[in-house]
Amino acid sequence: MARRAVIVDALRSPFGKGRAGGALAPVHPVDLLAVTIEALVQRTGLDPGRVDDVIAGCAIPVGEQAGNIARHAALAAGLPEEVPGTTVDRKCGSSLQALQFAAQGVVAGDLDVVVVGGVDMMGTVPMKANRLGRDDLGPRLRARYPEGLGHQGIAAELIAARWKISRDESDAWALRSHQRAADARRSGFLHRQIVPVTTPDGSVVTLDEGIRTDTTAEALAALPPAFFDEARARRWPEIGWVVTAGSSSPVSDGASAALVVGEDVAGRLGLVPRAAIVAGAVVGTDPILMLTGPIPATGKVLARADLGLSAIDLFEVNEAFAPVVLAWLAETEADPDRVNAYGGAIALGHPPGASGCRLLATVLDGLDEVNGRYGLLTLCESGGMANAMVVERLGQA
Repeated sequence: MARRAVIVDALRSPFGKGRAGGALAPVHPVDLLAVTIEALVQRTGLDPGRVDDVIAGCAIPVGEQAGNIARHAALAAGLPEEVPGTTVDRKCGSSLQALQFAAQGVVAGDLDVVVVGGVDMMGTVPMKANRLGRDDLGPRLRARYPEGLGHQGIAAELIAARWKISRDESDAWALRSHQRAADARRSGFLHRQIVPVTTPDGSVVTLDEGIRTDTTAEALAALPPAFFDEARARRWPEIGWVVTAGSSSPVSDGASAALVVGEDVAGRLGLVPRAAIVAGAVVGTDPILMLTGPIPATGKVLARADLGLSAIDLFEVNEAFAPVVLAWLAETEADPDRVNAYGGAIALGHPPGASGCRLLATVLDGLDEVNGRYGLLTLCESGGMANAMVVERLGQA
């Protein structure tokens, strides 16, 4: 029988506003990831000397996040010097890719115990900080794509146009995200996955900053299109300009972590796994439309898991923009009540390197709450890619 990779636990920091004055802004990215790793070790009771590797995602690995932040955070968290670390960049799917790499190593027998996670502090290291003043494509790629690889906001607009998603539908999904997230916080659902973070001035951050408990349909409807200008309107006459700041994930700071082990090793170490990794998948898609990857990734991972859509109790589809999820729903015909049931990135925030394990933590806690068996998580990614994973809750009735 093939060895299974199991997940012992998953947690995250609060997600802060990624700007000066954000609650987490004074914290160094290395320290923020270290806090989540340290909390994971403490919560699970893991002997840190048993960790074979630390694999962490970071979508903007420059500046304060350069220099192999996985290794730096492992050392900052107090793990033994003998524990290595490596950093993964698959943009918004970075920590889910880290999780998949860990699972592959465990199943292959190369690894027994892996700490995975991710971090991005977009206020400290802004998007495209690694591209400023530089050509990151090169002449051969530019020859294939003369106009570049696209813009995420324009990609969201093109998706809305192709799937005929209206402004009202996009705003309604954004409102739903905030309402579901606010309910999840009030009920205490989010409490388990969030690790308090102490800032250098002694303040303790415990709450996500992006949840707007007072937002309304009217307030969202009053926002202007986020990506409209006259030149773009001439270039893409088919776009209806439905995407606003309100229906987009905010710029965020945050970190996440999870523990992956071999099922046989869990028993020997006295660790109680919460879920098994059933299947993972990664796909490439049109880099101009860019954000449609969750659609084929979902089909691919379900085929690998040998499951139908109806077997999935909870879906977490990252809300980079509302049209991404609405197009996914239109193509899959999944039950909307099972999708992002506790709010999504529009409300909770989206630090790209950390979001994959945030989705995982939500799926694990959600399956416990509904006494479900299978969860599916997927993220769209810059450049036209997507990761997806199916997990099976262990110990369900």
